[in-house]
This record gives sequence, C-alpha cells and structure tokens, in this order.
Amino acid sequence: MVRNIRYLIYLKDIFILSLTTFGGATAHFAYFLDHLVYKRGYLTEKELIEMNALCQMLPGPSSTQILTGLAVKIGGAPFAFLTLFVWAIPGVALMTAFGILMSNIDEKELSTHFLTFVQPIAVGFVAAAAYRIVKKVIHTKTSVILLIISAVISVWINSPYLFPALILAGGFITAFKYKAQPIEEKEKIKIRWTALIIWISVLILIAVIGLFTQSLPIRLLENFYRNGSLIFGGGQVLVPFLYTEFVDFKDYLSSSEFLSGFAIAQAIPGPTFSFASYIGALSMREYGVWGEILGGFLAAVGIFVPGTLMMIFLIRFWDQLKKFRIIKASLEGITAVSSGMVVAAIFLLFEPVQNTMLNFSLIIGTVAILLFTKIPAPYVVLIGLLAGFLLG
Repeated sequence: MVRNIRYLIYLKDIFILSLTTFGGATAHFAYFLDHLVYKRGYLTEKELIEMNALCQMLPGPSSTQILTGLAVKIGGAPFAFLTLFVWAIPGVALMTAFGILMSNIDEKELSTHFLTFVQPIAVGFVAAAAYRIVKKVIHTKTSVILLIISAVISVWINSPYLFPALILAGGFITAFKYKAQPIEEKEKIKIRWTALIIWISVLILIAVIGLFTQSLPIRLLENFYRNGSLIFGGGQVLVPFLYTEFVDFKDYLSSSEFLSGFAIAQAIPGPTFSFASYIGALSMREYGVWGEILGGFLAAVGIFVPGTLMMIFLIRFWDQLKKFRIIKASLEGITAVSSGMVVAAIFLLFEPVQNTMLNFSLIIGTVAILLFTKIPAPYVVLIGLLAGFLLG
C-alpha cells in the first residue's frame, strides 16, 4: 500500500511537470532540480547530474530519459513506461491537434498569415539553442574542429543517414583521448539484456514489415523509431534529422509547415520531442482526422520508446559503466558533432524564410530575448502569433 501511494505521488509530480516545464531539456534540468531533488528528495543533486550525463551519452529525449531512469529505480521497467505516458501525453496531444489544424487550414485554403512572424522566430529559437549548447560543451580544440566539420557537412549534404555516421565518427575520434581521463576502480558489470534485445528486435521487425507492405503507418513508425534511436543532443538536434527526412526527402510537409510546428512546440510544456507528433499527423493527412491522430500516436511511440528502452537497459549498470575512461572520452566527440548539427539547422531552417529586414530583425530579436532577458519562450511565440493575427 505504501509503495502504491509512492507510485501515485511520483506520477502526480510527473504530470505537474508535464504541464509546467517549458524550454527543452536544458531548462527542464532546472525544473527537475527544484522539484525532484529539493522539494521531493527522489534523488540527490549528484545523482541527478550523473543521470543527466548518462542521458547525454544516449540517443533520444534526455529530459524524458531522466524521468524514466528514475522511474526504473522506483518501480522497475513497467513503471518507467507508465511515467513516459504521463510525461509525454499532454505535449503529444497538443502537437497532434495542431497538426490536424494545419491540415484543415491547407485543405480549406484558409489564410496562414497568422504564422508569418512565427517562422523567423523559430529560426531564432534554434540559433539561441545553438549558442547555449556550444558555450556549454565546446571547450577543446578537437571539439571546435569537429563542430565546424559537422556543421559544414550537415549543410551541404542532406541525408538522414549522414547524421548517425557523423556522431559515431565524432565519438570514435575522441575515444582515443581516454588517457586524459582519471582512472577509477572498477567493479564487475552485471548486464540484463532484455531491454536492448527488445529495442533491436522492434527496429528490425517494423523495418521488414514496412519494406514488404509499403504501409504508410508502418513506415512512419519505422522512420520515427529509427530517428529516436539515433538522435543525440535533445530536441534541437531533432530538427535537422526530421527536416531532411520528412521535408527534403519525402515531402510529407512543407518548409513553412515544419517551421510553424517547431515554433509552436516551443510554446507548449513537456518534452520537445512531442514535435514529432505534429509531423506524424501531417504525414497522414490523406487518411482524414483519424489517420492524423494515428500518425501523431505512431510518431510519439517511435520517437520516445527507443530512448526509454536504452535508458532501462543502461541505468541498471551505469554506476559501473561510467568508470570506464573510453566512455567518458567519446562523449566529447558526440556532443561536438551534435552541436555542429544544431548550428547547421540554423541555415537549413532559414533557407525557406524570406530575406527581409523584418525577418532578420525577428530572428535577432528572438535570440536577444532568449539570451539576455527572463521572458519565457512561450511568451515570445504567443506574441508572434498575436502579431500575425493582428497584422497578417
């Protein structure tokens, strides 16, 4: 009975966070520190910082993985998936609904001028995120070089298969610097393989089914599951992956629709990865409203489940794994390459925006507001929407 009450209290806390946390994984960490550490005492500051470090080594939504990793320690793997549902459902529902709205606007040829100012604002969000990420993680000559190379290649070569190759290469290069890491006494690692086997099996299964059936829902699930298995660095790094695959390659939605959705994703609480549900809904617009709802759901499952499975797999032996110097060293290259992709996303997203003085001013103004004021990000988007309604 006491354990069940503890579970319910934790889920209640997660639901409150899902409705009140804005700004992506970096901002979420501050919320978690205040609510989970100081107010509730689920874990210590050191444990939260270590868990955050583990999430930076994994593909997928890092703030989501922190919550599901903590849930594994509290109630095991099933409780982690229940936590994922409670945390993600508000943002996923809102972004799916916005995808349906955008689809209806397109079909009925209604005006989208109310989104005119939101698109350059979205570019400003990515630029501000790039600055913060680079300032936080780029500290060595090697990481600077990897960042520049990653950014240049990502701008000039648009392929969804390029990004994971760059990330692996970056981690491989800095892994050779392991001797610079301090030596720690190691314990025997005990590994439970179930979650990893499920992750790989599901990826292969849906890829094979999608290949033979050519079913759009199955292919969407595979696309998002693959991206959810390969994206390092949080919601901002999600942008170049999804833009390249769903806008450039598959033309499931337009550049303006993508930018509008990304901007709206900044104005809602919860995980930034819920943006995938917006893309999933628009990708299924030909199937009607129920098809769009299915698309949003499949996108959410695909983008969130792989990272959760990997967190369940690794959290059980993280205390032993983190003592290996080669793991610590490879993180430098992974974060540098991921940072370069965020820088590249600025240029990719700016390309469809008109080169006007107003749009340049909106981008620069958005960056300045986010970096130098305490105005919350949702307010910036809402002001842009209001201006679009009044002036568009």
